[in-house]
Amino acid sequence: MDHANHPRLDASEYTEAVLTGAAVYGPGDEKVGTISHIHGTGAGAQVVIEVGGFLGIGAKSVSVAAQQLDLMRNEAGEVHAVTNWTKDSLKEMPEHHH
Repeated sequence: MDHANHPRLDASEYTEAVLTGAAVYGPGDEKVGTISHIHGTGAGAQVVIEVGGFLGIGAKSVSVAAQQLDLMRNEAGEVHAVTNWTKDSLKEMPEHHH
């Protein structure tokens, strides 16, 4: 998927309603996780990404600053994120406890 032409989200769109459920793609355009929820809104929001697992079993949640993700919409208007982190590098981060 070529993300170059996807419109980027404005920080004002960093809300639970907009970001929850968004797929997160790694450097090789592979899906590395899904945004499960966020803490706060706007530029200071923290995004919780669920990494790995199958149907919620064995998944690990990690928290990163929304500004560390390249958040955008595709041609269909679906929100997704692109990151330089791989699934393995996300799994190495400290676990986020809800």
